[in-house]
Amino acid sequence: MSLLMGPPAGASSSLPLTAAPIRARSVIPGRQRWEVVAIRGRPHLARLLERILQAAPGVEGAEANPVTGRVLFRHDQALTPREAAELLRRTALQVFSRTLVPRSRAPQAAPREDHGEDAGPSSRVSQRREGPHSSRSSVLLLGGGAAAVTLGCGKLCLGFLARPWVSLGIAAAATVGIVRRAWRGSDRTGSSGAPSRGPFLTRLVGKHRGRFGFAAVLSGLAQITEMGLYSLMAYGVSVLLTGGSSALAGMGLVGLGSQLPFLAGATALTAACSAGLTYGAEATWDRLGQTVEHEWRTATYEHVLRLTTMHMEGERTTQTLQVLTEDIGEVGCFVGRSLHEVVQLATSLAVLVPAFLLLAPQLAWVAFAPVPVVAWLSFRFQERTATAYEASSGARSRLQGRMAGSLQAHATVKASCTEEYEAKLAAELSEEYGFAEHQTNRRSARHAQLVRMCALSAIPGTLLLGSKAVLRNELPLHRFTPLVDMPVSVLFRLNRLGAMTSSYHRSRAAFDRVRRLHELPVEPQDIPASPVPTDLAGGFALKRVNFSYSGRPPALRDLSMRIAPGQITGIVGTTGAGKTTIARLLMRFVDPTEGEVQLDGVDIRTMPLRQLRGAIGYVSQEPFLFDGTIADNIRYGTFDADDKGVAQAAEAAGADLFIQALPDGYDTKVGEGGAALSGGQKQRVALARTILGNPPVVILDEATSAVDNETEAAIQRGLDTFAHKRTLLVIAHRLSTIRNADAIYVLERGGRVSEQGTHSELVLRGGRYAALWRLQAGEEPSRRNAG
Repeated sequence: MSLLMGPPAGASSSLPLTAAPIRARSVIPGRQRWEVVAIRGRPHLARLLERILQAAPGVEGAEANPVTGRVLFRHDQALTPREAAELLRRTALQVFSRTLVPRSRAPQAAPREDHGEDAGPSSRVSQRREGPHSSRSSVLLLGGGAAAVTLGCGKLCLGFLARPWVSLGIAAAATVGIVRRAWRGSDRTGSSGAPSRGPFLTRLVGKHRGRFGFAAVLSGLAQITEMGLYSLMAYGVSVLLTGGSSALAGMGLVGLGSQLPFLAGATALTAACSAGLTYGAEATWDRLGQTVEHEWRTATYEHVLRLTTMHMEGERTTQTLQVLTEDIGEVGCFVGRSLHEVVQLATSLAVLVPAFLLLAPQLAWVAFAPVPVVAWLSFRFQERTATAYEASSGARSRLQGRMAGSLQAHATVKASCTEEYEAKLAAELSEEYGFAEHQTNRRSARHAQLVRMCALSAIPGTLLLGSKAVLRNELPLHRFTPLVDMPVSVLFRLNRLGAMTSSYHRSRAAFDRVRRLHELPVEPQDIPASPVPTDLAGGFALKRVNFSYSGRPPALRDLSMRIAPGQITGIVGTTGAGKTTIARLLMRFVDPTEGEVQLDGVDIRTMPLRQLRGAIGYVSQEPFLFDGTIADNIRYGTFDADDKGVAQAAEAAGADLFIQALPDGYDTKVGEGGAALSGGQKQRVALARTILGNPPVVILDEATSAVDNETEAAIQRGLDTFAHKRTLLVIAHRLSTIRNADAIYVLERGGRVSEQGTHSELVLRGGRYAALWRLQAGEEPSRRNAG
């Protein structure tokens, strides 16, 4: 499927953006991946497209990659694939028209858009050319004008600007303006277009206010001692040059022979304090970040475990896992690192400003002038390298994905004789990744040197003006030397301002996703009025039940069915007839839209969930095994079972033979998801797990679909013994599985019961079941083989 986003009526067809095609890469229900050529290399367009898609009705999430031009968005079932594709096309056109139409013509363009008119390519191209350049030109003109006025005023203007409070005010105003503008831009892009959902930092601090305060004090003291260390070293040099210090002499330390050892000891003590406080601050913040991350992860995971199954199906599992790992990890990293840097930066500025204002006010402007420049460079670097890092990450992902795919398809590669092709392709992708990584590293190095140059520029200015002031006896040497290195340390801290801001917004967006997960509905935990009886008979009854999944036709319509206690009931039917839905209703994974599901005559919605599910054993068609031994997986849910009970359950499930044939027997590791076992072996282990639990009711949903006939016969013999005086519901496509059932229901689409009876009765009736039996058994129905 490919959609060409042609220009609106009246526009030139040569316009590259609006004529760029979008192509479908993957379209499945609820999830689509498209390639939008126009956003490639345009991060602002990608972010805008992403935000508008996320706000569209029916869209659950959207991600736009400006490096690859790929757009992934997830939507609910109310949108058909064609409607979702049309939504993407309209959104893309809206993004491009909004971005490329000049602002001066925007009011006139709005009504014309409804008539399919456009401002024309020339105006768009001129806007694209003049937009960023015009703003940059304005800045240059304003800066040049200010410089010309200053130089024209001569010493009078320079003297006025050099006044401490004037220079501080100008530097503060410029820095605040730069930070506010960058903050707003990062706020728009860092949270993926989602509005903030209330206080962020206060929720993180929570009950740890005292620990946060202690960590902040440690960070502040560490920064003060670090700046004091360099100042003390410089002060020692000035004492040596001047032949002594009157301040130290007033303390009883007369002469260089006593003053220099005292300063050396003070310097060593300050260095030790600085190292200890810095280590303590970093360790405290890191531990605090780990604590916050642990608490939110465990609380969120406990909440997820209580979610309804409707919220944990399909792609929500992947999204939830990302929140539990990456998003909560992002929050923990912000607490453990970024807050430490914020406190250090604030402390360094709090020391720098009064130090220069009190000790050397005539030099204050030299220290304050580079501050807005370094702040601007920090945000500029953060913005520019984001695209470079994204390109590098994309190239790395493509390289790893191709290599992983080739290794997983190792047999296919050898069978196709494509080893040289795969090696050449990997070399090309590796070269692409190397180039992208080099570009990223080069930008980082360039930025580091620019900041270093701006930071070090304060030193020659301070030395020149300070030495003149010292020579004119306007500034004592012992007050001047401690200030020489102070601006450099502050400016290097300021260099991290852009990264701190970006980390804050990323963490706030991640925290918003965590909170949204906490807002999902959980299963009812109220104490119901009807506890599950201890002497449960196990008879179910579905009375005029209706149920439909969101955005789909009804799965069950007015279904009534009885599952007799202590008997085997079989359910067969076509795909989509609602067989698995019935099992989900009995387990209360879902509740009926209308009607009632009863257990021994009591509505199961009035029973405690844990007791209800504890009375039912459930084995699905695709059972899940945990990464552990076979014995551990059989014991799951019945953790106190002994080895004898495990072996008996495995024997009843027909699993003992293949388990004993394994080198490690019951101690064999099954791997993640049971990867070391076949589908039939996993089904038998899951069946043994249910048998070991000894529930009064057992639901087998295609639980033997992956085993051969001989194994199925062995399982049937074990189940015959296990099912004695036990309610057994068997959902199957293979009719031999339910041949001995006491009652069989044949379902058609919509949960309609078309036939009902025993195997012999249904075969002799010659209906739908008999046709399926002839097809699977390969024999004509007769009284001889019907029994």
